[in-house]
Amino acid sequence: MNKEAILNHLKDQLQSEFQKAKLAYETSRKHATSDEMKSEGKYDTRSIEAGYLAGAQKRRVDELEEEVKLLDEIDLSLPNDTVSVGSLVNIEFNDIERTYFISSTSGGSMIKNESGVILVISAFSPIGVEVIGLSSGDSFEVEIQGNTREYTVKSIS
Repeated sequence: MNKEAILNHLKDQLQSEFQKAKLAYETSRKHATSDEMKSEGKYDTRSIEAGYLAGAQKRRVDELEEEVKLLDEIDLSLPNDTVSVGSLVNIEFNDIERTYFISSTSGGSMIKNESGVILVISAFSPIGVEVIGLSSGDSFEVEIQGNTREYTVKSIS
C-alpha cells in the first residue's frame, strides 16, 4: 500500500467520524433547545446538562474538522531522505520490524494490507517525536512505562 492510498484511507475514516459527530451534535443541540427540555422547577437541570453535552459534541466536531484540514495539508512529495509527516517508515525494535505511517493528526489505528499491517502514529507521539528528522540507519530511544527502548530506522518511503 502506498502513502497516497494510506492517506486517502485515513481521510475517509476521519470524514466518516466527522459526519457521525456532526449528526450527534445536531441531534443533541435540537434536543437541548426543544420544548420538552424547559425547566419544570428550580432544581430541574436537564436543559443545562443537555446544553453541556451539545457543547462538548460541538468541540469534537471542530476538532475533527481541524484534523481533516491537517491531513489535507500533508505533502507526500517531500524527499525520503529523512522522516517527516507523511513518511512511511520501517522501524526495528528487538529484531522485529514494523511499518509506521507518520500522521499530523491523532494516530493509533492500524491498516491491514497484502504485505502486513501499517501502524498509524501521530508526529506528537513518543515515537513520532523522536523519529522526525532521522535518516535510515539512525537509532533513537524512547522511554515507555519507565523502560528505555532502542529503535532503529530501517527505511523511509
